[in-house]
Amino acid sequence: MKIKHLLLLVLFAFAFLTNVATASEHETTAKQFMTQEELIAQEKATYQPKSVTGLIASFFHTTGLDAIVNPKEGVKNGQGKEMSKFAQSWGRVIMFLIIFVLFYLAIAKGFEPLLLLPIAFGGLLANIPIANMTGPEGMLGIIYNMGIANEFFPLLIFMGVGAMTDFGPLLANPKTALLGGAAQFGIFGSLVGAAALSQYTGMVDFTLKQCSAISIIGGADGPTSIFIASALAPEMLGAIAVAAYSYMALVPVIQPPIMRALTNKEERQIVMKTTRKVNRIEKLIFPLVVIILIALILPDAAPLMGSFAFGNFAKESGVVDRLSNEMQNSLINIVTIFLGFGVGMTLQADKFLVAETLGIMVIGLIAFAAGTAAGVLMAKIMNKFSKEPINPLIGAAGVSAVPMAARVASKVGSEEKPGNILLMHAMGPNVAGVIGSAVAAGVLLSIFK
Repeated sequence: MKIKHLLLLVLFAFAFLTNVATASEHETTAKQFMTQEELIAQEKATYQPKSVTGLIASFFHTTGLDAIVNPKEGVKNGQGKEMSKFAQSWGRVIMFLIIFVLFYLAIAKGFEPLLLLPIAFGGLLANIPIANMTGPEGMLGIIYNMGIANEFFPLLIFMGVGAMTDFGPLLANPKTALLGGAAQFGIFGSLVGAAALSQYTGMVDFTLKQCSAISIIGGADGPTSIFIASALAPEMLGAIAVAAYSYMALVPVIQPPIMRALTNKEERQIVMKTTRKVNRIEKLIFPLVVIILIALILPDAAPLMGSFAFGNFAKESGVVDRLSNEMQNSLINIVTIFLGFGVGMTLQADKFLVAETLGIMVIGLIAFAAGTAAGVLMAKIMNKFSKEPINPLIGAAGVSAVPMAARVASKVGSEEKPGNILLMHAMGPNVAGVIGSAVAAGVLLSIFK
C-alpha cells in the first residue's frame, strides 16, 4: 500500500508541474501572437507622455556629458568597484588629456606607435562613461580576460620577437652576454630601492609584489613588464605598461647623455673588429640549449623563454617559412592590437590617477637609467681586460629595447667617429638583454611561490 501511495504522490506532482509549465508556455505564446492593436494598447497603458522639454531632458541624462558634469554617488566601474565623483568627472577629463598626449607622441614623434597608439585608444574607450566597455561583457573587458589576465598575449608577442631575432652577433662574440646580464642590474637595484622607499620613507606604499612588477621596467621590455604585472600587480598594469613602453620609446633621448657621461671621447671612438660568421647549426642548437638550461635551473621563466625560443627555432630551421613569416607579421600584428586594447582598459581614471602612478614613473626611469649605466660600466671593465678592444657604448644596448638600443649605441659611436659602425656588435648584448629580462622575470615569479 505504501508503494501505491508513493506512486500516486509522484503522479500528482508531475501533473501539477506540467500544468504550471503549460500555463507559462501559453502565456508566452499569447504575448508572441498578440495583434498590433493589442500591442499598441498595452504600450499606451504603460507609457507616460512627456513634453518636448521632458524628452530632451531624458535624452541628456543618457549622455556621457551628463555623467561627467553631474557625477553621482554609487556609480561603479566595469569591475564593480565604486568610483569617486572626481574619477567620474575631472578624472575622465584629465585622462582624455593624457591620452591625447600619448597620441601626439605616437603619431607626431613616432615613439613606439605600434603599441602606444592602440594602448592610448583603448584608454580612450575605457574612460567613456555609461558604455561600460571595461565590464566582463564589454569589448575591452573581453579582450583583457582573453589574453592579459591570463598572460597569454605577452607570450605570443615573445614568439613573434623570437622569430625576428638573430642570435648570430651574440654567438659570434659570446662575452657580450655579460653586458646583457649587467644591464639587468637596473631591475634588481630598483627592486631594492623601491622596497626601501616604501619601508623607510613613507613616500610610497608599495608591496613587495608591486615593487617587483615595477622594477622590470628597468629592462625596457614591454611584453615582459606586462607579463609580470599581470601576475604580481594587475592593479598597476596600466601605469607599468605605459611607463615601460614610454621609456622604450625614449631610448634615443634617455641613453645618450648617460653613455657620454660615463665614457670619454677616446673610448667612444674605439673601433671593434669584425666578428666571425656563425653557421646554421649553432643557431639551431642555441635556442634548444637555452630551453634546457631554463628547464633545469629556472622553470618559472619557461613560458616567456619557451615562446621566444620556439619563434627563433622555427625561423632558423628553414623548413617552416610560412609559420615563421606569420609569427613575424600577421600574428604579432594582430596580438599587438589586442594587447594594446587590453592594456588600455586599465587606464581608467580611478586606477591611473593615483599617487602610486607617479612613483611608478619615477622608479621606472631610475631603473632604466641604472640598467643603461651598469651595461656601459661593465663594457668599460671588459675593455680593460680584453685582448680585443670593446667600445663601452655597446654596453648600453644590454637593455631589452630591441633593436632601438643597439641603433642608439651605433649612432652615438658614428657621431664620435664617422664610419664606425657598431650596430652588429651592439646586437649581441641587445639580444642577451631580452634573455636576461625574461630570466629576471622568472626569478621574480619564483620568489613569490
